[in-house]
Amino acid sequence: MGDTGIIKRCEERRLRMTEQRRVVARALEQSDDHPDVEELHRRASVIDPRISIATVYRTVKLFEDSGILERLDFRDGRSRYEDAEREHHDHLIDLTTGEVVEFVDEEIERLQRRVAEKLGYELVDHRLELYGRPLKRNSGQG
Repeated sequence: MGDTGIIKRCEERRLRMTEQRRVVARALEQSDDHPDVEELHRRASVIDPRISIATVYRTVKLFEDSGILERLDFRDGRSRYEDAEREHHDHLIDLTTGEVVEFVDEEIERLQRRVAEKLGYELVDHRLELYGRPLKRNSGQG
């Protein structure tokens, strides 16, 4: 999660924070994974059972447009979200389970900066997604 809470950043950006928006923000603050809207709705419903999925969709869109959330598309047809101010990390997506593994690799970071410089650019941001399948399967046999 980011250094500053999502609710606090919404208030700093002067977003009108209704109670339902606060519920969605709280559910996001408690998430250390990459929930899609349906999962976020499920988590928000634990806090407030009256919250509708339409409200969650609208709130997520507002937060995304305000730069509070980042939308991630991992080729599975579902948009997922994470705090835009989390520390930088890259993603490895397991194609068999859909699990998203976060990682940071300094060698990759250096290489990306070097490629940008070689092409005449200063790297200001990037996103790296790797897609893979496990090398070994446990078949349950010796």
